[in-house]
Amino acid sequence: MIEFIKLDANSMVPKYMQIIDSIIYNITVGNVKIGDKIPSINKLSEEFYLSRDTVERAYSVLKKRKVVVSVHGKGTYVSQNQINSKQNVLFLVNKLSTFKMKVYDSFVKEIGDNYQVDLHSYHCDESLFLELLTKYKSTYDYYVIVPHFRSKTLLHKNSTDKVSAIINDLPKNNLVLLDNKEHNIKGDFIEVSQDYEKDIISALEAAKEKIVKYNKLTLVYPKSTFYPYPRKILTGFKKYCTQNNFKFEIIEEVSNETPVDSKSLFITIEENDLVNIVNKVRANNYILGKDVGVISYNDTPLKQLLGITVITSDFISMGSQAAKMVLKNKKEKQKTPFNFIDRESL
Repeated sequence: MIEFIKLDANSMVPKYMQIIDSIIYNITVGNVKIGDKIPSINKLSEEFYLSRDTVERAYSVLKKRKVVVSVHGKGTYVSQNQINSKQNVLFLVNKLSTFKMKVYDSFVKEIGDNYQVDLHSYHCDESLFLELLTKYKSTYDYYVIVPHFRSKTLLHKNSTDKVSAIINDLPKNNLVLLDNKEHNIKGDFIEVSQDYEKDIISALEAAKEKIVKYNKLTLVYPKSTFYPYPRKILTGFKKYCTQNNFKFEIIEEVSNETPVDSKSLFITIEENDLVNIVNKVRANNYILGKDVGVISYNDTPLKQLLGITVITSDFISMGSQAAKMVLKNKKEKQKTPFNFIDRESL
């Protein structure tokens, strides 16, 4: 069988992928049949001057796809001739929120039927992330990762040394990083991200004409939570208020004791805080968007229905941008659109 395997030293396609493609092609055209033994890892690595890791990775993917099967003490054999030619994508998100599902759904829609996309959540947990990536790091053609983690004290962390190490160990040709660009991963790979600090500044600047009617701006930023938020939101808000001489305050939640004064503006991230502030506005007989302003992070159909002004990333665009680059094999770093959508609450 080794005579049928062809590798191109000048190709941009990784060697392990060339091995996979070559074996699958020869099965498809009938050069190799069910039950045929494929070369051992040592034999193939010696023949093509490859590392054992490269060949092992190729065989691992073929086993994952059930193209070949290993028989202990005997070798590895072709197990089927009806090959699933789909490329496999591991899609790792930090949480299964409405917005991360928008990214996933738009990616799947854009990438098309030739790709199988498997969704996993690691819930911002470093240990679970490392466990999942260690388990699957040799079995997928592409790795799409949304990097957000929490510390032991429930604060947001962009990455850790262990996370950076295991991501850097992935081939950059097969890596896609989404949403968060503060990750310390170097090299040429696909990236579509938000810029949390600049985004909130630019969005509030777009709303400035209406913001100036309020005496005080309050950001409701949950400092420690199971799914923590990037601190760049905080620094961006502080910079905007300082640069524009706005009186401002940062609180962790809207509680029963939170004062709501006339001519105050609240910026909320979590849904509970949005509901609580709207209830307080009504309880005080204030008019939303006139006496008290509200801006919420990330758009939803309910916010559209209720007339809530939002600043929001275009999560649908994030997923489709990434998929288009995968399809075109373009290694670029792009920023996803971030929008200010003006409604009645401002």
